[in-house]
Amino acid sequence: MYLPLNGELVLASGAGFTAFDGSWDPGCDSGATVRFADMEHHAWFDPMLWQAVSPGRELEPGGRIFSVDEERVPCHYDDVIFQPETSFRVNVDSSRRVIHLRSISLMGQELSSPEAWASYLRGPSAPLQFHGNGTLQVTGTSCPDKSGCACGNTPDGHRICTALLGASGRQCPVPACRSPLQPLGHCCRVCGATISLDFTPDFDLQKYRDGLVQALLSQPKYASVRMAISKVHKARTFLGVIPRSSTPLIQIVLIDDEVGAQTGTAAEQMAADIMEDIAQHGEALGISSGEMEVATGSTFSGQAGSHAWSRITVEMVLGLLFGLLLLGGILFLYRKAKLRLPALHLPWPWDRAEDPASPAFPAPASDKGFDNPMFDVELPSVDAGEMLQEMASTDHQVFYLNPLYDASETET
Repeated sequence: MYLPLNGELVLASGAGFTAFDGSWDPGCDSGATVRFADMEHHAWFDPMLWQAVSPGRELEPGGRIFSVDEERVPCHYDDVIFQPETSFRVNVDSSRRVIHLRSISLMGQELSSPEAWASYLRGPSAPLQFHGNGTLQVTGTSCPDKSGCACGNTPDGHRICTALLGASGRQCPVPACRSPLQPLGHCCRVCGATISLDFTPDFDLQKYRDGLVQALLSQPKYASVRMAISKVHKARTFLGVIPRSSTPLIQIVLIDDEVGAQTGTAAEQMAADIMEDIAQHGEALGISSGEMEVATGSTFSGQAGSHAWSRITVEMVLGLLFGLLLLGGILFLYRKAKLRLPALHLPWPWDRAEDPASPAFPAPASDKGFDNPMFDVELPSVDAGEMLQEMASTDHQVFYLNPLYDASETET
C-alpha cells in the first residue's frame, strides 16, 4: 500500500496495524508499540509547542535571554517553521479574525508572500493542518521600526495563560517576595525588577539589547540573572480606573535564581546599574525617561516594590474625594440660589414641595405671596378687596377666601 505525503490513515478507536519493509524476520521480536497523540488538542496559542530558533534556524538553548509568555507564541513579524517530513494539526482559534505572520515554512517550502500562502490554503493539505475560527495571514514584511514592534498577542493573552496553567490544573507558583511584580504580557507575578523606558525616535532596540548583554548581563556577579526586553503597549487610565489610551514603551524584566531573603537581589542590583547608565547616557541612547519597580525577598526591597501601586491607590482616593467635593459644592450652591442651572432641573422631592407653580399651591392673589428664590423680582401689589369685589360680581356670586390671609382684611 502506498500513501501520499499529504495522505491520512484513519483508524477506529482501539484499532492498530503493523508495518515492515518486506524483509521481516519471523525470529525477531514483535517490535515496539507506538501510540499516536490526539492532535485535536494542539492549539496555536500554546507556548509549550513552540521553540525559538536563531537566524540560522538552529534551536536557541534556554539561556540568559527569555521572553514573556505572550511572546513565546509567534508574533506579528515572526517566521514560523514546521519541521520538514513531519505531520501536524493545530487549532487556530483566536480572539482576532486574522493572525499575521512574516512567513511560514512547511512541507519543505518557505511561503513568504501573501500570494504564495493564499495558493497553499487552496490546496488539499491546509484544511487538514489548520482548523478553528482564526485565519493565518502571511505578510512577508519585517518590523519597520528600529525601536521594535509590539508582539500583538495581547488579545489572546488569556488563551496563552490557559494553555500554560489551566490545561494541567497548575497554578502560578507563590512568589518568594512581598508585593511581586506583574510584567506586561506575562501570566504570573515574579520577583526581581522591571524597568519601563520612554524612548525617542533615535532608540534602537536591538543595539540596546546587545549593549546590555555585553556590558552588564555577562558580568560574573549577574550570572544568576535572566533578562527579557521588548516593546509593549501600556494602557493609560484616568484616576487609575477609566481606560484612556495605550502608550508604547520598552519593558525590561529581570529575574534571578536567588532563594530566600536574597530572592531578586541580583536582579535589583542590575536594574539599579541600568538606571544609573540611563541617567548618564540616556539622551545618547534615545531614552527620555525610565521607571524601576523592585520586589525582593528582603523586607525593605519588598516595600519598595509596592511604591507604584501605593501611588496609584492614593491618586484614586484623592480623585474620588475631589469629585465628591465638587459635586457637593455644586448642589450646595444650587440649593442656596447661588447657581442657576436652567437647563438641568433635578426633580428633587423638596422642589415639588416648594415650587410655587405646583397645582398643590395656587398662585397667591396679594402681595403676601411667596418669593421665588431663583429670581430677585419685586411682585406687584394687588388690592385684595378689589379682587374679591370682582369675584363677587360674577354670575355665580360666590367667592373663596384664601386661608393664608386674614379674613378681616377682605371686604364683602
